[in-house]
Order: sequence, then structure tokens, then C-alpha cells
Amino acid sequence: MAFLAVFVAAAGSCLPAAAAGGPLPPAGTPLSFREGYTQLFGDSNLALHGDGTRVHISLDERTGAGFASQGAYLHGIFSARIKLPADHTAGVVVAFYMSNGDVYERTHDELDFEFLGNVRGRDWRVQTNVYGNGSTAAGREERYGLWFDPTEDFHRYAILWSRDRIIFYVDETPIREVVRTESMGAQFPSKPMSLYATIWDGSSWATSGGRYKVDYKYAPYVAEFADLALRGCAVGRRACEEPGNAAAPPMSPAQRSAMEAFRARYMTYCYCYDRLRYPAPLPECSVGPEAAAFLPSGDARAALRRHGRRHRTRGGADSAV
Repeated sequence: MAFLAVFVAAAGSCLPAAAAGGPLPPAGTPLSFREGYTQLFGDSNLALHGDGTRVHISLDERTGAGFASQGAYLHGIFSARIKLPADHTAGVVVAFYMSNGDVYERTHDELDFEFLGNVRGRDWRVQTNVYGNGSTAAGREERYGLWFDPTEDFHRYAILWSRDRIIFYVDETPIREVVRTESMGAQFPSKPMSLYATIWDGSSWATSGGRYKVDYKYAPYVAEFADLALRGCAVGRRACEEPGNAAAPPMSPAQRSAMEAFRARYMTYCYCYDRLRYPAPLPECSVGPEAAAFLPSGDARAALRRHGRRHRTRGGADSAV
């Protein structure tokens, strides 16, 4: 079984599910950038620190930056500690994800952490995406606030991907579980993927639907990565042990309780309740009376009030959320 350093990654409903999940397994020993990764784009906007154990990628007027794993993997646990840019970051997107779009252009799989910047005084938002077999037209996005400021220090983000479920983690807390169901079919990611990290200009959509653009007078925007780690099944190797091709182990009651508490407090959008995009919910969605807590757009009523008004600037409230 191969261990390389790398970074990156609900059951039927967006509310906490009763199905079993998996605790966060050991992520393996981090390796340096040169041992496990290659630069994708950005020339001097990618910088190595600490003998290649830390990576800074930046966005300025010229370009963003990105890097990827040297190999592809089938299942595993992928993690990194990340510190996001501070100050006015509207329109900035930092992505930490798995994909095979370079190999399967029309039927690609993808698992994303996307960090969406905001106007000064407003919090970063986190979006998770799950795409399988080219299913981008039927995205399974969720968005959340966080209980900390991700610009003040490093925090660990991880994706556990097994043959029967996917779990997203923030600082050891599971925040989302996607359980493989028969109704999902090939839309559950099942082909080997590489690991990526990028920073780029998402002005057209990232902050308030594109209302707020990247303001390059605040550039460069620098995202910092450390402890890039992977424990996974490298393509071309023998079948792997946990958490490779095997099913994920059960989630502990404490972890499930932590996930439920996070989702109840910090979820701001769920695709299962987006009646404008999906008049008929996707097959794995189990929508009940709890849907009343969400707007037709899929936005959580209480979360929008809570997170959208957390900070006010001197000039008054800003509508960015």
C-alpha cells in the first residue's frame, strides 16, 4: 500500500442522518511537496516553505495558482491544515479537492471543499460538492459557516472516501456524510482521482452571486497549506487496507452528535431543499416537515439571519452572506 503526502477530498437528507458513518482515520505521514506533488499553474505565485513541508499559493492581477498530487488514488483519507487569506476577500475562491476531470472529461468524479471569500467584516463560507460520473448538472452542494475565523490560524480539513460513503471533516468534527445509495447509481464517485489545491478569481459567482468582485488593491491573496497528508490506494498498486477499498468503520456516537450539532447551527444551504433548482428532490433526498426551515432557494432561514448579520461595518450592514 502506498502512502504519499497529499491534501484534500447526506445520506438521504441535508439534516443529520441516522446511517452509520466513519471516524477520521490516521492520515498517514506528511511528505514534502517535492515527494508528492507537482505545480499546475501560477509560476511564482506558488512558494515552498520549511523545506517544502508548507505551500503558499496566491492570487494577484496576473494569475492564481495551483498544485496536484503526482498520482491518482481510489479511496482514502485526504487532509491538510489550511490558513485562508484575511481582510477583504470577496470573489476569492480557495479549493481543496479531488477530481479525475483530466482523464474523464464527460464522466468525471469530484469531491470538493470550496472556501468562498467575503467582504471585509464578513466570514468566509465553506461549500462542499459531490459529483459523480459527470453529474455537474445535478450538483449536491452544501454551504456552511464556521465556528472559528479560518484566517487567524491553521485548521485541518479532511475527506474520507470509501466505497460506501464520503465524510467531510473540519478539525476532527464530521460535518457531512454522503452514503452510497442504489438511487445514486454512478453518481456516487467511484473512479480514481487526483488531489488538487487552487486559488482563483470567482468574481462571477463566489460572493453574493457575483455582486462583489475581487478587489486587487488587497492582493496578493495568500492561502497557506501545511501537513499535506494522504492515506489512500494509489492507482497501479495492490488493493489497499482501510480506508481504501473497504467500507468505512462506524461513526462513534460522540462524532455523530457533533455532526448533528454542527449542521443544525452552521448549515446555510442544502441542495435537497432547493425547490427552485430541483422542483422534484434528487432521489437520495428525504424531505419532510423540516423543509419549512429552508427557503425555496435552499437557504436556511435561521442560518441566514445568524451568519449574515454577525458582523456590521461602520457604514451599516452589508448584504453579503
